[in-house]
Amino acid sequence: MSSLEKLTVDKRTLKRIIRELKKWKAPATVLLSLYIPPGRPISDVASLLRTEYSITDNIKLKRTRDAVQRALSSAMDRLSRMQKVPPNGLVLFCGEDMETHDFICLMFSPPEPVPVFFYRTDKWFHTEFLEEMVEHEETFGLVIVERDQATIGLLKGSRIQVLEELEGYVPGKHHKGGQSQRRFDRQIEQFVKGFYKEVAEAMNKHFLPLIEKNALKAIIVGGPGYAKQDFLEEAKEFLDYRIRQKIASELIDVAYQGPAGLRELSIKASDIIAKNKYAELVKAIEEFKRHLVRDDGLAVYGDKMVRQALEMGALKFIILDEDREDAEALAEEAKKYGTEVYFLSDGVPEAEWIKKTFKGLVGVLRFKIA
Repeated sequence: MSSLEKLTVDKRTLKRIIRELKKWKAPATVLLSLYIPPGRPISDVASLLRTEYSITDNIKLKRTRDAVQRALSSAMDRLSRMQKVPPNGLVLFCGEDMETHDFICLMFSPPEPVPVFFYRTDKWFHTEFLEEMVEHEETFGLVIVERDQATIGLLKGSRIQVLEELEGYVPGKHHKGGQSQRRFDRQIEQFVKGFYKEVAEAMNKHFLPLIEKNALKAIIVGGPGYAKQDFLEEAKEFLDYRIRQKIASELIDVAYQGPAGLRELSIKASDIIAKNKYAELVKAIEEFKRHLVRDDGLAVYGDKMVRQALEMGALKFIILDEDREDAEALAEEAKKYGTEVYFLSDGVPEAEWIKKTFKGLVGVLRFKIA
């Protein structure tokens, strides 16, 4: 294993690191956070840190100055051992507890690419970019549609991705009246329907592979005025039935297209997303309880039973306490077998019961096993 590979942490380890870093607080801006994205030259970053160190003499309070210099020196020392930035980038956290004089300096490569270059000394460590990586990312399709424009995207965890932007041709208003007006109106409607068909086919192209992987939770449709309702009515013959089943019943008014529109749609859809997650978890728990009461052999619990069923490809879904040590690995393993994973939420009344009685791991089988 290369030195770069040894630096990389998995998501489970990253969760523990984040929990530890969040405990650190300081009365002054002495805790250093540094995010280096892939491809950034180490020499450039080292030069920045040297410049920052050179201006620390301007810090009036000696305790604060000493703490900042210690953090910068440690970060520079760690970087000096690196020849290049790992494929996923590099993250450093260095700083001192000014009350106890305890010191921490961590350098590692996260499980996903570092999205931004970021340097700051603050009263806390900035872990927000890492927290996005350990969210249990549920994927929602996003569609903004009007008569001659559309944007298709994904909301994955807290990240938005534009998949495709489409533009159609719809002629402007006609003012001649009579039969000519009616004929022109029919032509306009044909142009609109043709564009709606194009949008529907793009949705099939982008979303069906995710549905087949059981990776798409729902599709949220937005747009101005009545365009979104018109689209769903006119395009239903072109949308795959699996796409239609995933479309949320509540449509959302959105004023913009492109990335700005997708951001607006995702913000306004937050209640739909939260309700969807909660409702799915509650439904799964009710199904587990029903099979448990019936004693029909389809409810499973405990590490041995669940893992055995998983390896046989017999598990329909598992309900999992995300604080278990093996939560991340178990969730990844379940996905390989097409098993749905529901993470326990403390807002669900049965959460504590599942954690205490079944050690935070239960499931329901697709079929009985001996």
